[in-house]
Amino acid sequence: MVDRLVNSEANARRIAMVENCFGSSGQPLAEQGRVLVGEGVLTKMCRKKPKARQFFLFNDILVYGNIVINKKKYNKQHVIPLEEVKLESLKDEGQYRNGWLICTASKSFAVYAATATEKEEWMAHIEKCIEDLLRKSGKQPPSEHAAVWVPDNEASICMHCKKTQFTVLNRRHHCRKCGSVVCGPCSSKRFVLKGQSEKPLRVCLQCYDELNRERARPPNQPAAPATTTPVKPMGDNAGSGGDSSADDDSDDDDDRPSAEEKHDEGFTSYNGVKNGYGSKVTTV
Repeated sequence: MVDRLVNSEANARRIAMVENCFGSSGQPLAEQGRVLVGEGVLTKMCRKKPKARQFFLFNDILVYGNIVINKKKYNKQHVIPLEEVKLESLKDEGQYRNGWLICTASKSFAVYAATATEKEEWMAHIEKCIEDLLRKSGKQPPSEHAAVWVPDNEASICMHCKKTQFTVLNRRHHCRKCGSVVCGPCSSKRFVLKGQSEKPLRVCLQCYDELNRERARPPNQPAAPATTTPVKPMGDNAGSGGDSSADDDSDDDDDRPSAEEKHDEGFTSYNGVKNGYGSKVTTV
């Protein structure tokens, strides 16, 4: 009983510290039964370039934000319910290694750890939390997820028409259905995508046609295989040209530190060595 009380008080202090680091810009995180499982810095692949982000794993949510002052101040808080999350490991490619996708119905993105061991720890802990949540709730894992956006510098020309060169005047845009980088004329249509927004969102012409065909299809007729854009890390073949207007990731502002900095900390677990997640972790 004493150990449980001590652990409960320690957990409450840690959650309060996370809340304080986000300040008034973040939402309250303390809830009955919520436990802070661990934390660490990961490189998030943003639209313009990779950025370092502080991640906090709770037993029911994943929280991340921009690093203003390490261990002291974060902003642009994002809270992701773990019941909505699906993970997918990424193969190593060039300098971008130890990565995986975090996919939800509203937003999907890639993150990278500093080492293979850190990647294993993060994925194992997240998967265990998701498994526990789904088992307790009796819910099924989500079947549909938002597309991962292709980074800007992976496309110097429109991925739809293969003709338009991106310049200061010809801006980049992203199809919200497949994640492709497309020009304005090739993404002039909009469609309501359930799970992402109640308002019509920008989609490329190909996805627009596919979505309309799917909407017109009889209910008992199986859907055609979805067209998706292959996901790959950001490479060195940076394209020139302007950035997309009004297509920013909500946490894609320039800030410190940059993602190119080396992570000096791995995944920190608050559950001790015998955490039941099957990986060796740094305990506190």
